[in-house]
Amino acid sequence: MKVFPDTNVLASAFGTRGLCADVLRLILAEHELVTAEVVIEELRAVLKKKFEVSAATIGQIDGFLRGYHVEPKPGELPGLKLADRNDLLVVGSALKAGADVLVTGDQEILELEEKPKALRIVNPREFWNLAAVQGKKKK
Repeated sequence: MKVFPDTNVLASAFGTRGLCADVLRLILAEHELVTAEVVIEELRAVLKKKFEVSAATIGQIDGFLRGYHVEPKPGELPGLKLADRNDLLVVGSALKAGADVLVTGDQEILELEEKPKALRIVNPREFWNLAAVQGKKKK
């Protein structure tokens, strides 16, 4: 499954220990990680400002993520009712990358009334539970 973690999930995964770090490890071990230029740009800023991560470490994280599919900024935004243009860029990038799942902590994205049919949008806990169910089916 192609899994697209949002900036907040990646920032938590790299900046703290906990569910988001576990989710990222699970994605890397059992799924296909896809991300986007818009996510990496925002992640660099968040890691520096919010988590006070060094420039060298941010460079390593950037390089690590670029070892996977990084979707360029979409030329066309999806017609979704989201107030934040950056959220539209994230969802549009996930769609363009062919992601099956967008993992996000962004409430506005999670609470969209009309979600894209081609993309399942879940929070980190929902993804963890979904992956656990799929893992059991494989056995």
